[in-house]
Amino acid sequence: MKQLITGIAIFFLFSSCKNENKAIVSVDFTDSLLNNYSDSAVKNSLETDLQFWKNRLIPESPGLVNELKYAGSLVERFHLTGNMQDLVTADSILLISDRTFGHKQTGPNMALIRNSILQHRFKMADSLLQQVRNTGIKKYESATLGFDVAFELGYHQVVEYELKQIATPNDYGYNFRMAKLAHYKGEVDTAIAAMQRAAEQAGGNFSLMQAALSNEADLNLHNGDLQKANELYVQSIRLSATDMHSIMALGWIALVHDKNDSLAEKIFRFVQSKTKAPDAIFKLTQLADARGDSAMQKKYASEFVAIATAPVYGNMYNKYVLELYTGILKEPAKAEAMAARELLNRTTPQTYAWYVWALYSNNKTAEAEKIYKQHVSGKPLEGLELYWMGKYMQAQNKGYNANQFFEAAIKNRYDLSPSMVKDLKNALEE
Repeated sequence: MKQLITGIAIFFLFSSCKNENKAIVSVDFTDSLLNNYSDSAVKNSLETDLQFWKNRLIPESPGLVNELKYAGSLVERFHLTGNMQDLVTADSILLISDRTFGHKQTGPNMALIRNSILQHRFKMADSLLQQVRNTGIKKYESATLGFDVAFELGYHQVVEYELKQIATPNDYGYNFRMAKLAHYKGEVDTAIAAMQRAAEQAGGNFSLMQAALSNEADLNLHNGDLQKANELYVQSIRLSATDMHSIMALGWIALVHDKNDSLAEKIFRFVQSKTKAPDAIFKLTQLADARGDSAMQKKYASEFVAIATAPVYGNMYNKYVLELYTGILKEPAKAEAMAARELLNRTTPQTYAWYVWALYSNNKTAEAEKIYKQHVSGKPLEGLELYWMGKYMQAQNKGYNANQFFEAAIKNRYDLSPSMVKDLKNALEE
């Protein structure tokens, strides 16, 4: 029966591949976008705001409104340029303002919570949330921030509770968060529908609409509907060409679906030239993987790790560094240390799966098995973790369990590196 199920899965996989030959990413659109790109108007407007609010600060007499506005503008510039120093400066200003008012004003604290989540400082975000709740906070803000913090920490009973507190069908924040929870549960169609409603409820707020569109595109990508994902990424880019996440996603579709590695490289290098964030370098690592160029893959992997492990990034890139440590860079001891450190930050089925994979990679199979049984077995996982747990089971000669993970992982193949997808197909053919 197992062979029959696997055979059917492979049949549908390769049948669908036959219908996926047509290129999705428009070369004309991307060439026009990259050749005519200009962020000068956005940068000039942002710099004007930054200078205005900075000039209103009085260092010897810290206030509230000017500090919040200036810190907010710094965070906006971080999103545009990827310069982590802007986040560091924003946090320092918010902390001074918070201390000045004896932790009794909610504004600085709520901004610090959002910044902490952005920087993957989830325990800090939780501590700040408890503090601001003691100060006094509106029910909606308490529930939305409570959801965001609990979701990252893996407190899913709390997540369900907080979502019920804002359950309003026509509310952007509710639908956005409902989509995140549904995706975690594996209810992708429900997640996509909720994120689509969020986009419709963004009103005239382009930032909210763009966030919903790009997230809806990501969900379609996870679901294997690359045509729809492409349409949504383009729609988001048309709202603002500074959406580097969506631009880079076009490069990914060009690479993994269209097999147009030249276009993918052009897009990734463009993004790399526009931001200090290392994300595009990671994509170049995967591009080299697709080309079978192990020397360049190792070069880009080392470059990415050198940047992403800098203290200023904290735990923001642990998942991707771990993938490289246990893969092309072959640094299992560093992988284990990083996975253990991540568990101090959040304990979710995903992060425990990272730890299992790192332990196994470092030849600590008995310890890995103990963690797997206690914290991973039977829990919902995403594409990368499904692949890793399948490989782990395969190494334990548990073929049936390995194939269950592999069949789930192949549904999320567009989240995986080219070599992982190739390995998955080979495993399912056996």
